[in-house]
Amino acid sequence: MKILVCCGSGLGSSFMIEMNIKKVLKELNVKADVDHSDLSSAKGIKADVFVGTRDIAGQLKGLGGHVVSLNSMIDLKELKEKLSETFKEMGII
Repeated sequence: MKILVCCGSGLGSSFMIEMNIKKVLKELNVKADVDHSDLSSAKGIKADVFVGTRDIAGQLKGLGGHVVSLNSMIDLKELKEKLSETFKEMGII
């Protein structure tokens, strides 16, 4: 499974969310490749799950994967809840 974290510029905020996703994956005992990208580059990258803040999540729809929309990029509880929900929909957990 591949998870792609997207933000407007593909730098700091998406990298921070990527690191938090890796923590959550460890807690959930789920294996996945996690990477980050800017929004325009994401259109050319295949992923099973796209993660972004609510301001860009709408633009991630239609890229061929599940979309996780975050209200807060620093809220680990929200991230874990939304990833768990997505993984359940996908039959992973």
